[in-house]
Amino acid sequence: MSEQEELTAIQHRLDELLQRVGQLESTVDQLRAAGPATPAPAPSKSPGRPELVTIPDTPYNSALWTDTDDEGLGARDRHAP
Repeated sequence: MSEQEELTAIQHRLDELLQRVGQLESTVDQLRAAGPATPAPAPSKSPGRPELVTIPDTPYNSALWTDTDDEGLGARDRHAP
């Protein structure tokens, strides 16, 4: 591709970008004219405190841990170095 062709392609892309930005601005103007959106419901928890999660005392299903390694210790059937 020649330098002139590259410049023409770049100019075409810039023109397309400007057109899309104009469309976006038009859409934003329409949304602003439509008025405020319905407010989202307020969160049920207070903003300063995280929601508490209860962790049951029952043991986990051992099938969850099949073929897993203990992080930092290696595989269960091998010794750590």
